[in-house]
Amino acid sequence: MNNNALKGKDLITVGIYTALYTACVFLTGMFNAIPILYPIFMFVGPVITGIPMSLYYLKIEKFGMLTISGIILAIFWYISGYTWICVACILPASLLADIFLKVIGFKKFKAIVVSYIFFSMGLLAGPANLWFAGAGYWDGIRESMGDQYADQLAKYMPSWFLPVAIVLIALGSFLGALLGRKMMNKHFKKAGIV
Repeated sequence: MNNNALKGKDLITVGIYTALYTACVFLTGMFNAIPILYPIFMFVGPVITGIPMSLYYLKIEKFGMLTISGIILAIFWYISGYTWICVACILPASLLADIFLKVIGFKKFKAIVVSYIFFSMGLLAGPANLWFAGAGYWDGIRESMGDQYADQLAKYMPSWFLPVAIVLIALGSFLGALLGRKMMNKHFKKAGIV
């Protein structure tokens, strides 16, 4: 019998924590309703999601759980109206997060931090559409939110912002992992995470 194979319990864990993560992303994503706050989401999102993700990482002991979370997230955001670009952001990010966690070690905090930074890069799924989906995507924003919103969004989320967004997500993820660890310190010690 293969102990590394995902079982029903693992898939339930994936579902629960992916739902918690999605809820946190959705709540912090409300920053995006005000264009000037959109860049702040790149930092605040991973800080806030660091709490449920810390709980999730306590439960992860097998390769594939983060990748399945990424598949669920990619499908959810694609159905929600984002383009194929969200899939292109989320799937590699979650797969790399899974790989780094497996290679460095499931119970090592530095592995969790690196893995979480990679996983959080999936947050680029939303703004990447602004930068790469083309005029049709912007037309949809103008139609649903109005010209003023679209003009402000273009001003605060220009295409050159991509490397800045990557740095903000990495910093937010690092702080989110530390915050999650601090809040779950007793549980981390019990789980043997060092």
